[in-house]
Amino acid sequence: MTHPATTPFTDLAAVARYAEGPRRNVPGYDSVLPMVRILLAERVPADGRVLVVGAGGGLELEDMALAHPGWRFDGVDPSQPMLDLAAQRLQSAGVSGDRVALHHGYVHSAPDGPFDGATCLLTFHFVPREERVAMATEIRRRLKPGAPFVAVHLSVEDGDAGAGFGGEGGAGERDLWLSRYAAFQVASGVAPEHAARARDKVAAELAVLTPQEDEAILHEAGFGDVRMFYMGFAFRGWVATAARQGGAQ
Repeated sequence: MTHPATTPFTDLAAVARYAEGPRRNVPGYDSVLPMVRILLAERVPADGRVLVVGAGGGLELEDMALAHPGWRFDGVDPSQPMLDLAAQRLQSAGVSGDRVALHHGYVHSAPDGPFDGATCLLTFHFVPREERVAMATEIRRRLKPGAPFVAVHLSVEDGDAGAGFGGEGGAGERDLWLSRYAAFQVASGVAPEHAARARDKVAAELAVLTPQEDEAILHEAGFGDVRMFYMGFAFRGWVATAARQGGAQ
């Protein structure tokens, strides 16, 4: 899993500090992890196999593996240092190595499955807009029909859909939510100047879409029953199910 306001994790100092980041950046992060596994467990069997896209760091792998000792996992991430960190975390938690396979690369580097469920947490906002559908499609084609998929990432309003709730729509609405993102970091102990730089980096460099665009991408990639289950300032989360390839579920 990667977190916002950073470049991909190749800097070893950033990797070492990784576990601190999600709780500082993501409102309610300690509740997001159990929500994710609760949603998966509605359809993933006790001996299920789960694909984790953006698995570096190992936070969600550790959480799911400890809560569901019968689940097996394939995790994929483009950062080898982050995968090494995930392996260390899982080993320290006592998670057997034969339950988790870690793959260096992007989603197309993951096994074909089929998987009983999948997650992609705090990762999609690093993916350029023009590559989102292809990435989501690669995840969906690895899932069994009806399998759950859970995604959480930065997603903010940018137009009339969000106007009227403390903002003016358009760029003003987007700026408002990103400013709230920075304010949460400050409330979590981040120095104001660092939070301001992180906010500016997110605005300038990350592919932060609107919730409507994010949901449309999931539908186009072949997911159905797309439901938002979480919103924390600039972050949102969805659960969806994999439709049968070539047709509706």
